[in-house]
Amino acid sequence: MHSMMWRKSFIGEIRRITKRQKIVENGVCSHCLSTTVPPNFDQSRSKHHQQAFKLKQVEVPNIKQEFQGLQTDFPCLTKNKPSGPEPEYGKIVSGFKVYDHDEPFKLKYNGGLLPNLSIAYETWGELNEDKSNAVYICAGLSASSHARSHLANPNAGWWEKFVGPGCAVDTSKFFVICANNLGGCYGTTGPSSINPITEEPYATTFPIISVQDMVNAHFLLLDSLGIKKLHTCVGSSLGGMLSLTAAVQYPERVGRFVSISSCAMSHPSSIAMRYLQRKNIMTDPNWNKGYYYNGKYPRMGMKLAREIGTLTYRSGPEWDERFGRKRIDENEAKTPSLCPTFMIENYLDYQGESFCTKFDPNSLLYISKAMDLFDIGEGFNSVDEALSMTSCPAMVIGVQTDILFPIWQQRELAKMLQDSGNTAVTFYELNSLYGHDTFLLDLNGVGAAVKGFLETELRETGMLTEKRNAHQRDRKLF
Repeated sequence: MHSMMWRKSFIGEIRRITKRQKIVENGVCSHCLSTTVPPNFDQSRSKHHQQAFKLKQVEVPNIKQEFQGLQTDFPCLTKNKPSGPEPEYGKIVSGFKVYDHDEPFKLKYNGGLLPNLSIAYETWGELNEDKSNAVYICAGLSASSHARSHLANPNAGWWEKFVGPGCAVDTSKFFVICANNLGGCYGTTGPSSINPITEEPYATTFPIISVQDMVNAHFLLLDSLGIKKLHTCVGSSLGGMLSLTAAVQYPERVGRFVSISSCAMSHPSSIAMRYLQRKNIMTDPNWNKGYYYNGKYPRMGMKLAREIGTLTYRSGPEWDERFGRKRIDENEAKTPSLCPTFMIENYLDYQGESFCTKFDPNSLLYISKAMDLFDIGEGFNSVDEALSMTSCPAMVIGVQTDILFPIWQQRELAKMLQDSGNTAVTFYELNSLYGHDTFLLDLNGVGAAVKGFLETELRETGMLTEKRNAHQRDRKLF
């Protein structure tokens, strides 16, 4: 009996406590919704109030105190100007030769036609008597014809260490040619060029162009130089698309070709990245549907486009090693803001800032679109049929850390070339930190492979032997 009475008493106490907790939630009385104890509390409130406020009283914030929030002045934004200085690409008017094609130039898409065509190009080395030592270097998306320095332009070229006496492309042995691509802004006809009919820049009246159109323009240049057949056509990225297309479209005029960090057709991941670049340019109010040449330059759109591009040009492992989680200012660790905190952010900002006025935004739109549209099998029944058009020795080089053109795309191209009947296919797989930009930096890998391929007699096969493969841990033979 005593035990039962104790149990009832205990349960009753628990219920009373629970009831009091329900009365007050966060210090608010559920009966009078009061959060403060009035002066005459003991006299004017019932017993449950006393019990409730003994359980929990809340400190009421001082609503008159000034709110301390995040700063609203962002120096990282105020330093960004929507338009900038005069574009630098327009100042490059010397240091190259120009071939003028004064006849209409037909294009692949939409019945496109240019009334004439100018091609800016540069050469190194000497053309031999039978003109059999010509090597054509196909430029990338934003590259000019200036692959290497020379007397007319002593500034370092974009492939400076790969071209020259004793280099990968040895100018003491080969006559080397490089041209600015169709659609560019460094002397070759592009959107910023003057339309001879309207006497105004083409802007977005410039017709859609293709990789095939660029190659056709290259061979018009070769015709003007009296070169009937190339010893080798070499290209990286877009240049790799061009070198492959040259071998397929002009098989009798290409002795061998090199495709570095490229593909047989553009795939969704790279198309998506280039789409985002174009979108940033085209949504910049200053772009003005392409008519900005006499107005405000779309600086911010171009800057952001370059920052997106930079993400695809290098690799995560390189950034981990190079930047890690290093901060721009270690003192900011205690007071972070919405502006850039980490060195990787600063790096991207620098890349965008330093490039945004060096290349015409419209040129980026047109050339990147040509890359998206690229498919070597277009116009044929299949890719295999297209690749069967060429049987010349081919070298395909890929990089394991390439984000823009993943290594499987080069493996695929090498295999498709072999499956199409080409018995002279060399495939190099490089292990490099530098991602897609490896072709600009890796002299030991890319440079050695290209040099060996250009200078080796390939009468029977294009396969390099294991003995010649000095860096086997970094490369695999297909």
